[in-house]
Amino acid sequence: MPLTETARFNTHLQNGNRFQIPNIVRWRYKLEVTQPLNVEVQIIGVMCVREKFLTKMRKDGRITIPALTITMLKQNAPDLKQYAMEVTISPG
Repeated sequence: MPLTETARFNTHLQNGNRFQIPNIVRWRYKLEVTQPLNVEVQIIGVMCVREKFLTKMRKDGRITIPALTITMLKQNAPDLKQYAMEVTISPG
């Protein structure tokens, strides 16, 4: 059963502009790697820094943020690894 509702969690940026979806979120919402996801990333502590993109989850539960989205986020927060992010995923 694919994701049918919106899920929200906090995380930090890892190497390669990726973040990991927590296991509890993947299990609760039964996320599948073939399902397209609408992802919204908001940097916590910086006002009005929010970007959306469409992607799929990798087998290891990680999502790679596209390069253009990273560029847009870095306009307001040059070093993204210092900030926590609020991630919202919804069905695509």
